[in-house]
Amino acid sequence: MEANPRSTGRLPAAFLTPGSSSFVDFLSAQQPELLPGNRQLPPVKGVIEAPHGTTIVAATFPGGVVLAGDRRATMGNMIAQRDIEKVFPADEHSAVGIAGTAGLAVEMVKLFQLELEHFEKVEGATLSLEGKANRLSTMIRSNLGMAMQGLAVVPLFAGYDLDRERGRIFSYDVTGGRSEEHGYAATGSGSIFARGSMKKLYRDDLTEEQATTLVVQALYDAADDDSATGGPDVARRIYPIVTVISDEGFRRLTDDEASEIARSILERRLEQPDGPRAALL
Repeated sequence: MEANPRSTGRLPAAFLTPGSSSFVDFLSAQQPELLPGNRQLPPVKGVIEAPHGTTIVAATFPGGVVLAGDRRATMGNMIAQRDIEKVFPADEHSAVGIAGTAGLAVEMVKLFQLELEHFEKVEGATLSLEGKANRLSTMIRSNLGMAMQGLAVVPLFAGYDLDRERGRIFSYDVTGGRSEEHGYAATGSGSIFARGSMKKLYRDDLTEEQATTLVVQALYDAADDDSATGGPDVARRIYPIVTVISDEGFRRLTDDEASEIARSILERRLEQPDGPRAALL
């Protein structure tokens, strides 16, 4: 399948043979060594040190779903990067937030984007949201060998289901096991703190604005207790990535919009360091 400088310009036969609508299946048959999970690692002792993405959160509201992530990547006890991108559009109505080994995770997201685009071109229709979640599950499962060597990828997938007309969230484990989350979800090192924050503040009738504020509050609480999660960095003007997926499609909040939410939360925290409190009854 490599380029031939004396070629007539015709595509190799592999590209012209009818087959699966899955690009991953096509790659597995033609050049399996290009798949992230099929790469051979050199023999090493102990866990491989590589930059890791941390906390991703999501919450649904009546018009869709919000997916957000902090900006810190860590390598052991060191901050590897302060402004990493962790939330990406998968297609027009879905998005992926990455936690785990950053390099593999970003590569898997790019392959997932190509998988959805390839299916649409071959079949002439988009996959259902359920189908997209299943395809991502298969891709994570193929990375199990890497995960067992410490290079795990555990994303959070969210999107607007055009058939059910509502936002949905899917979480995964390192084996590719898929679970649908209802209301809110979190993954990554600070997920236990973020989930606890959202558990007390989440309601079914949140507006889009309230849902975006909720996820930033959760990321702030995660950063408060988890050193691997980065909070809003006012000095460097680095704020969480916040995205909204609705029937109108995927939209990422601008830096000005994200900073306005983060700054309003920071101002309130000066008076109430532990954040808003839920009613006892």
